[in-house]
Amino acid sequence: MTGRISNETELIQTYLAPLAAGYSGAFGLHDDAALIASEPGFDLVVSTDPIIAGVHFFANDRAEDIAWKALAVNTSDLSAKGAAPLAYTMALAFPEAPEHSWMAAFAGGLKEAQAAFGCHLIGGDTDRTTGPLSISITAFGRVPKGQMVRRGTAGVGDHVFVTGTLGDAALGLEIHRDPSRFQSHLPASDLRFLVGRYLRPSPRVEMAAVLRGFASAALDVSDGLVKDAGRLAALAGARAEFQLSLLPLSAPARQLIAKDGGHMTALLGGGDDYEILFSVPEARIADFQKALKSVRIPIAEIGVIVAGQGVAVLNERGQPVEVGAGGYDHFK
Repeated sequence: MTGRISNETELIQTYLAPLAAGYSGAFGLHDDAALIASEPGFDLVVSTDPIIAGVHFFANDRAEDIAWKALAVNTSDLSAKGAAPLAYTMALAFPEAPEHSWMAAFAGGLKEAQAAFGCHLIGGDTDRTTGPLSISITAFGRVPKGQMVRRGTAGVGDHVFVTGTLGDAALGLEIHRDPSRFQSHLPASDLRFLVGRYLRPSPRVEMAAVLRGFASAALDVSDGLVKDAGRLAALAGARAEFQLSLLPLSAPARQLIAKDGGHMTALLGGGDDYEILFSVPEARIADFQKALKSVRIPIAEIGVIVAGQGVAVLNERGQPVEVGAGGYDHFK
């Protein structure tokens, strides 16, 4: 189909209702509300994280990438709580009626993300706005009763770990914004890898059971390592200390930082990685390490929770590295 979508019913029933297939409580998106059946022995975990054109993505990004990111950032929050994704609602606000081709690609991206993360669309709303495109998703997950992992329950002496690699997405954003600036720095495949990490974050859904079993606290790294670690430490009334040499880097990120040390800010303060930062008590480390044999993603130990305040990143001489603001803030 070509041209713009003519009405809300067409948009919902043509492109969004198929995403609800397989979840009985969505009622084919024909009702005013959805039904999530509670299961004995489980708690429901809820998270809302909107994304807006010009703030979280470029308005001319591919529709399928925008859709993937919208669902991924919410699924990441659930994963950090030890919850398995279940369903989500979505509110779309368009500056004008979308093209059929754009909406088809957007729905395709959501379908792909749903299959990867294990959840379904169950409801939401569509609207017009005088501002940019806005996508607000509320995601629901389930966790065994009383086992949700909080972000403020770390303890002094806990070891700190992070999944995956850090700084890729922040570097990917810079490359995406100005590709010509980096063409001579890395092979095209490496540039695509970094941009892909920005466009399509990978929520660590496979970490949920391990976090429930061993983590004293956890959150995803959405606003930068230093800022998010500061949140974890502050709520615990403690201080997070990291070793710079232990922070995990992908090979492309390592090459860029080696060429220009200014890119170190991506490692310490860059957002959008959506990796999971978590703490494990000293007494659980041995069992935790055994449990990691069943996890197929890299996990690095990067520091410790100590008495004090704030966050310190230490170089090889044990001296603090300047971290500045250390992360993203919507209101600064």
